[in-house]
Formats: sequence, structure tokens, C-alpha cells
Amino acid sequence: MSEPCLKREDKDGIATLTLNDPNKLNALSDRMLAALQDQIDRLNSDTETRVVILKGAGKAFCAGHDLREMQAMRQSEDKGAAALSDLFQRCTGVMTGLMRLPQPVVAQVHGIATAAGCQLVASCDLAVAAEGTKFGVNGVNIGLFCSTPMVALSRNIPRKQAFELLTSGEFIGAERARELGLINRAVPAEALEAETTALARTIAAKLSGAVRIGKRAFYDQLQMGIDDAYAHTGAVMVENMARDDTAEGIAAFLEKRRPSWARDV
Repeated sequence: MSEPCLKREDKDGIATLTLNDPNKLNALSDRMLAALQDQIDRLNSDTETRVVILKGAGKAFCAGHDLREMQAMRQSEDKGAAALSDLFQRCTGVMTGLMRLPQPVVAQVHGIATAAGCQLVASCDLAVAAEGTKFGVNGVNIGLFCSTPMVALSRNIPRKQAFELLTSGEFIGAERARELGLINRAVPAEALEAETTALARTIAAKLSGAVRIGKRAFYDQLQMGIDDAYAHTGAVMVENMARDDTAEGIAAFLEKRRPSWARDV
């Protein structure tokens, strides 16, 4: 049997998804997109998993779309445009699906994250990258502007810097990606797994119900004007305060003791 293109490992409330097609630099092929969507669907109803780590096997995180597949779709006389449209719709479903998961998603990035691979990093809630990692939305270099990766990228970094990357096709390193806000941390390569796991464990140790409420509210309020955002998040605070485990957390803080939380979801 062939190796699965996406592997999953669960430990201590953390699900680690590994893009596992290193010979193609973990390209977002039809097969890879389907596997990612399947895991997103599973995680949506998973009450055991508190945090998700997304990483790549081999020498790269993700090199973007499978250009050979895309070229074959384009050359198909009977369904070329329709096949490409379907591909980009499914890719969008994966990217927005990560954002809409109840669990925070941490990208563990190394090697390269280019085009839709860079979009994948930008679509995760958090990202830790190894020093020496290269990021780019460099489709313009082959005449294909990275229009869909642009959506996630331009919601992570300032617009002028995003537009420069999109039009120049140049790469940036991990430290510059951190400065711009594409990633949270740039760490030595040998510390990448430990640093990513430590961040995931820190989040996994929090009250899961509160984190899930907060992640949903975080993305909802970003789409609103300031008055609507405050009205919405005020209602979310009321919802959060109504939780018994939240009441226990506040009581424990006031009484200077550790909270005794029930198994929460």
C-alpha cells in the first residue's frame, strides 16, 4: 500500500497533521486537498482535540499547488476551466475550514512555504518557523498571479508589503516573516518541533471551551465595524461567563488556588 499523503497523530489533546508527499514538496494536489478536508471535517466535531499542529514531511512545508495537475486540467478540452474552478473552490474550503475549526491551528514551517503553501501558513491561527525558511507568493514569476493566496496573505501582513511580495515574486526569510506578522516566531531549526509543541501545549492547557468561544469571536469581529464588534463580543463575554467552568476559574483566581475544571468541551 502507498503511504498516506496526510498523516495524523494524537497525543495529549494535540492533533498533529503531517503533509506527507515529500517528493512533490507536499504540494496541494487533489489528493492532498481531499485528505486535508477530511481531517477538517473530523476535527470540527472532535471534542477531544484542543489544538492542531500542521507540518510537512521532508525538506519543505508546502510548495503550493501541484502545477503538473493544474496544467493537465487546463489542457483538458472538455472540462478545463470547470476543473480549475473546482480546484480553487476546494482549496478555499480547506483554507477557510482551518480558520473555522474550533481548535487553534499552529503551522510548524520549515524549508519553503510558497504560493498556496504560503497561503496555508497565513490561514493557520499561529505559525512557528525554522530560521532559514523561505516564504513567497511567487506565481507571478511564471505568469500566474497568486490571487487566491493573496486573500489570506493580505489579512496577515500590511497591504504594501503584501502587494510587493505578490508583484515582485521575491522570497522573504523567517525573521522578515515574523516582523511582518506572517508568523509568530522564528526559531533555530533544531528547536522547531519543541517550540511548536510547547506553544500548542500552552494553549491546550487552557479551558478548551473558552478558547473555542474566543476563536470563533476573534474571526467574527474582524469582519465588523467597531460598534458591531463591541456589541458582538460583549454578548460573547456573557456567553462565556455563563459557563460553570468559567465561574470556577474566577473563583480559583480570587481564592488564590488552581481551578478544578471538569472535563470541558
